[in-house]
Amino acid sequence: MPGHAATGQRPVSTEPPVEDREEAARVFAEVAHKSSRLLAEFMQRHADGNGFKFNDEFGLAQAFMELWAGFLLNPWKFAELQAKIAFDHAALWQRSWLRLWGQAVVPVAEPAKDDRRFRHEDWEAHFLFDYIKQSYLITARHLRQSVAGADHLPEETRRKVDFFTRQYVDALAPSNFALTNPQVLRETLRSGGQNLLKGMSNLLDDLERGRISMTDESAFEVGRNVAAMPGKVVFQNELMQLIQYAPLTETVYRRPLLIIPPWINKYYILDLREDNSFIRWASSQGHTVFVISWVNPDEKLAGKSFEDYMFEGPLAALEAIERALGEREVNLIGYCLGGTLLGAMLAWMTQKEAAGEPPRHRVASATFFVALLDFAIPGELGVFIDEAQLDNLERRMAERGYLAGSEMATTFNLLRANDLVWSFVINNYLLGKEPFPFDLLYWNSDSTRMPARMHGFYLRNMYLKNALKDPGGVTLAGVPLDLRTIRVPAYFVSTAEDHIAPWHSTYRGARLLSGPVRFVLGGSGHIAGIVNPPAATKYCYWENAGLPETPEQWQAGASRREGSWWKDWQAWIGVLNGEQGEQHGGERVPARVPGAGGLPAIEDAPGSYVRVRAGNAQEGG
Repeated sequence: MPGHAATGQRPVSTEPPVEDREEAARVFAEVAHKSSRLLAEFMQRHADGNGFKFNDEFGLAQAFMELWAGFLLNPWKFAELQAKIAFDHAALWQRSWLRLWGQAVVPVAEPAKDDRRFRHEDWEAHFLFDYIKQSYLITARHLRQSVAGADHLPEETRRKVDFFTRQYVDALAPSNFALTNPQVLRETLRSGGQNLLKGMSNLLDDLERGRISMTDESAFEVGRNVAAMPGKVVFQNELMQLIQYAPLTETVYRRPLLIIPPWINKYYILDLREDNSFIRWASSQGHTVFVISWVNPDEKLAGKSFEDYMFEGPLAALEAIERALGEREVNLIGYCLGGTLLGAMLAWMTQKEAAGEPPRHRVASATFFVALLDFAIPGELGVFIDEAQLDNLERRMAERGYLAGSEMATTFNLLRANDLVWSFVINNYLLGKEPFPFDLLYWNSDSTRMPARMHGFYLRNMYLKNALKDPGGVTLAGVPLDLRTIRVPAYFVSTAEDHIAPWHSTYRGARLLSGPVRFVLGGSGHIAGIVNPPAATKYCYWENAGLPETPEQWQAGASRREGSWWKDWQAWIGVLNGEQGEQHGGERVPARVPGAGGLPAIEDAPGSYVRVRAGNAQEGG
C-alpha cells in the first residue's frame, strides 16, 4: 500500500508465524495418522459378521423404561416436576435481566463449595457465562431430584438410575465444551486455536493408550521416587512377593507388622513419597514392616481362587516371617479388600483351632483400613453388581481369564467422574495442556488385573449375597466362616467421605467381631483419609471408646481430634511418647536387617511383581 511505502512501515500480517504454521501442519499430520489407525482398529474390534455389536450390560434401558413408566402412571407428579423447573428458569431469566441492568440479585442456583468446575472468575463475572452456569445447575438439580423422588422404583433400580443420571448430567456440564467454557475460549483466542489442535493430539494419544492421562507418567519410576523405601524381597510364590523393609530405629517391637494391601491396586499407595509413606512412618516408630506385593495376574492365573489368595498370601507370609525372624506372633493390617481377606482368614484360623488343630501362628492384633466385612451398604460400586451384570462380567472374564485393569480403573474413576474424568478432559483436550506430575494419580493409573475365578467368587459372595457376615455364609477350604468367633483385638479406621467402603457399613462389620474393638473415623475419603501423615496436619479424626449398636450413636458420642489418626493407631498398638499403650507390639528387641535372618534376600524392594503394568484397553477386547 502506498501509505506503508511512504512511512516505511510494513503491513500488519494476520497470518500466524511460519514456525506456528509448521507446528500446526505437523500436529494435523499426526492427528490424521492416529485417527485413521484408531478408527480401523475400533471397527475391527466391534464388528461381527452382521455389523456392529453393542450390549446393554448395565441394564440401563430397562431401568430407565421403568422410571419413565412410573412418570406416565403419575402424570400430575411429572407435570409438577416440569412446573418447578420452568419456574426456576423463569426466575433465572428475570434475575439475569435485572443483573444486566445493574441491580444486585441473588443467584437462583450456585455450585457447591467443592465444585471446581466453575472456579474461573468469568463464570461469576460475565453475564452470559453466569447464565449458562445457573441454567445448567437448575436443570441438573431437577433431574437428580426427579430420580431421587422416583419411589415407585425398586431400591436397586433407583440407585442405578440415579448414578447414571449423574454421569449424564456431569458429562453435559458447560465446562466440558469449548464454546461454553470461558477459560477454554480465552485460551483458544490467545493461542489461535493451537490448544484445540494439541488437545486433539492428546485425545488420540489417550485413545491409543486406552485411558485418560492423569499425570506425567515420565516423572515417576517405581523404586526411584515412588515405592522407594529400602528393603528386600525375602519370599515369593505365584501370587505375591513378600517385602521386608530396612529398620529405621536401633530397636524394634518384637512382633513384626504384616500389611495385606488390596490386590485390586498396587501396594505402594502406602509408600508413595518419603513424607507420605505409611510404611516408612511405621518403620520409624519401631515396627519391623513386611508388605505383600501382589502379582499382576494374567490368563495363566485365571483359576486362582479366593482361597488361593488366603493360602498363598497372608498365610504363606506368616510362615515366611517365622522363617525369617523366628517369630510366630504378628500384628496384621488389611487395607480395603486386603481387610476383607484378613477378616476371612482370622475366621478360618479360629474355626481350625476350634476343630482341634493347634494354631501355627498367633495374630496379636488386626487393623482394618476402610475394609468391608458387612457389605449391606456397598457404596456406589453396588450399581455395577447385580445378577445380569455379573453374568456378563463372568462371561468376559472367562474369555481371557481375568478382568482387565482398564475396566477396573474406569469403574473406580466413574465414582468421581468430575475429578477423575472431566477435569482431565478439560485440561488435556480443551486446553491442550499436559497433565501435572502427581504421585497419587500415577499410582491410580497403574492398574491391576483380577483373576476370573477369584473375582467372580468375591463379587458374588461378598457384594451380591453379602454372605461373609452370616455364620457359615462363606466356606473356604471346607471350613465355614463365622466372623463372630474372632476374638483378636482389632482397630478399625474408616473415612467420613468414603464412596467405596462407606463407614456406616464398615462400622457394621466392626461390630461382628467378639474381641475388643476400637473404631476410629478419619476425615476425607478412601485414599486421602488413609494416606494422611501427621506432619501434613490435614483433616481430623473422630474417636469413641465405645461401640454402640448404630453408627449414628457412635458418631453422637465421638470426640473430634485434629490431625492424623496414625498417632492414635500407634498409641493403640504400642508406645507413643513414652506412654504405655496396649503393647500389641511386644517388648523392644534389636533391629532386624532384611535378608540377614532365616530367609536370604531375593532382590531389592520394591521387587519385580509391582513393576508389571497392565496393558491398555486393547486387552479388554
